[in-house]
Amino acid sequence: MTVSKRLVLHFPPRLTDRPIVKHLVKDYGLDFNILKASISPGEEGMLIMELSGKREDYDKGVAFLLKSGVKIQSLSQDIVRNEQRCTHCGACVAICPSKAFTVNPKTREVAFDHDKCVACELCIRACPPHAMEAHL
Repeated sequence: MTVSKRLVLHFPPRLTDRPIVKHLVKDYGLDFNILKASISPGEEGMLIMELSGKREDYDKGVAFLLKSGVKIQSLSQDIVRNEQRCTHCGACVAICPSKAFTVNPKTREVAFDHDKCVACELCIRACPPHAMEAHL
């Protein structure tokens, strides 16, 4: 059985210069897709990634992360747009690091692609009519 989950990994400063993700691939045969990263040597790091593979390998990989000192959080937070509030102003387009928003050149309406969203919440703070919302 194959599993695929979006996770938030929090690295303590002592681990930010180590090849932790390499072990997930090499030792456990997992696939990963980095959605967002903020890692600096000597400081706490944060990595949002999609991790997938066989269930047994996935469980072993997660156990390895925990044993190494990485804190794992499920990306269960979901960002949604309140269509009634959205004025299609485009403030979200410029701020979104994952390009989850696009502007239709003909209608000037802003489209939101939920699958590209990494739940960074930048659009929530940037949205003047408060149309973007986080749901847990």
